[in-house]
Amino acid sequence: MTSPPRADEVQAPTSAPTPDGGGPAPGSGKRVRRRDEDKASLTRRINRIEGQVRGVGKMIEEDRYCVDILTQVSAARSALDALALGLLDRHLHGCVQRAVRTGEGDAAMDEAMAVVRQFVGK
Repeated sequence: MTSPPRADEVQAPTSAPTPDGGGPAPGSGKRVRRRDEDKASLTRRINRIEGQVRGVGKMIEEDRYCVDILTQVSAARSALDALALGLLDRHLHGCVQRAVRTGEGDAAMDEAMAVVRQFVGK
């Protein structure tokens, strides 16, 4: 019987990339421990992004000028991209390095490349 995830664990994909390069299915079961300060930093960043997106919704409700709304959408996308790149950096320097040391580097690199492909739309 498996125990429920601890509060300091997060879901991470474990399956191989799909043939179309779309990457593993989310929520496939692997759990990764994050340091408390990393979690706090990531939580602050995603909360700021959430606030930006809510702000875009408010601008739409207020019938604000389209270019102003688009500017805020661009800022939110940039913030999400920066968050994703930070996560990818941590993944490569942590999870992938560990996988290489344990002989599972090829699978970890394939998984990382599938994620990168999602970002570049290929």
